[in-house]
Amino acid sequence: MTYPDDQSGAGNINSSLSKNIELFMNIFRDEDTFIVRNIESQYNKSIKCSVLFMEEMVDTSIINDNILRPVLQNDSLKSSGDTIAQLQNMVINAGHIHKSPDISILTHSILKGNTVLLLEGSSEALIIGSIGVKGRAIEEPEAEKVVRGPREGFTEQIMTNLSLLRKRLETTDLKFRFMTVGVKSRTRICLCYMNSIVNPKILKELEDRINSIKIDSILASGYISDLIKDAPLSPFRTVGSTERPDIVVGKILEGRIAVIVDGTPVALTVPYLFLEYFQANEDYYINFYFSSVSRILRILGFILTVCVPAVYVALMTFHQEMIPTPLLISISAARQGVPFPTIVETLLLLMVFEILIETGTRMPTNIGQALSIVGALVLGQASVEAKIVSAPIVIVVAISGITSLMIPKMQGPALILRVVFLALSAFMGFYGLIFGITGAILHLCEIRSFGVPYLLYLTSMEPKDLKDTLIRAPLWYMNYRPKLLSQNNKLRQSKGKEKK
Repeated sequence: MTYPDDQSGAGNINSSLSKNIELFMNIFRDEDTFIVRNIESQYNKSIKCSVLFMEEMVDTSIINDNILRPVLQNDSLKSSGDTIAQLQNMVINAGHIHKSPDISILTHSILKGNTVLLLEGSSEALIIGSIGVKGRAIEEPEAEKVVRGPREGFTEQIMTNLSLLRKRLETTDLKFRFMTVGVKSRTRICLCYMNSIVNPKILKELEDRINSIKIDSILASGYISDLIKDAPLSPFRTVGSTERPDIVVGKILEGRIAVIVDGTPVALTVPYLFLEYFQANEDYYINFYFSSVSRILRILGFILTVCVPAVYVALMTFHQEMIPTPLLISISAARQGVPFPTIVETLLLLMVFEILIETGTRMPTNIGQALSIVGALVLGQASVEAKIVSAPIVIVVAISGITSLMIPKMQGPALILRVVFLALSAFMGFYGLIFGITGAILHLCEIRSFGVPYLLYLTSMEPKDLKDTLIRAPLWYMNYRPKLLSQNNKLRQSKGKEKK
């Protein structure tokens, strides 16, 4: 991918070593970490070279042991013939080395942490792999901890992340396709997919969307997600994200495509369906009975978190006759002396709860947990005693807030739906809530993720499409991959008589 404002230079180098050095010194002017090391062979003074690299980006042991020492001490180098080929094939010890005359390619290779070797009399330069940027060790992701399953998580190093995928899929069918995005950052991203399973139309659409990105820099995978997703104004995500290699591998095996971005531990997966909000990788590591119950509880938690405050406000404002008399008397007694209407105290307490969650998230772990617990207890108790809010609304908000924590990736959409349903219920009672739910369902029905219906399988009446939806069927029963994601190689497994 080329960019119109690339300032690294254009064209090819020439055969004059001094002019080439001057050229690169001009490109990297005012850059104190740019190093030029001039050397010549001890046995052939006519062979003069210059090694160019960025000091903070390279592994100095590679430069000293694999580049400088072999060139200085090799006694077989000849100035006649193709000396650059001799250096490449007989002298320099490096796993990654190739020639290029292009100034732009050489410049960006230096910026990535590679070393460029210029030779007097040669119009080509060697690019030698010497990247030495330090990275974080592989550890379990904080946001996606599991009781049973792998403890490995992605890091900020793209090649480390790809190795975690390759380790789990030792097959030539797994393909890695690199692309570069960002005018200034030139961030490397990698598309990962199974060649025999992926839908070519989805792969082509993803490539087209990424190629259309024109932005200065890509600092995290969230940039890519925001620029390629469908329904950009919708609160629901159409691009998945995870820090776990096992989740990525599972989705790749279903025909999805993973996007790994250099510099971030969060991988993207497309297409992304609504059901994936309620799925967890641990569902497939435990007995299907228990995983099905857990999944149903997550779905029930989503319904409760968005509907409980709205139902309470609708009952207290418009439909008091639907509340049993003893309960109504108890709630009325609890609300004696509260100066605010039900909708105001509900919104007020929901806002306080979200503030506590945000504060606990941003603070250090130990302090955040203590702050959340103490804040909730102290503020809740004090607010009830001061008659700012009633005790029943504290219970309602607590139920809504706790159930939202069951599905962390749904907290954003759940917050918006909760507020919308609450406002509609405050003005029209249960009629408003029904209108809100209907509108949300219609919105979900019209969303597509890279051409795939967002509610795929939820609207199907075929048993084979419902094997991994509200419940998780046994693994030996799920013989086919998702039909709209994978057009080829649909059979996942075949054991005895095929179950369709």
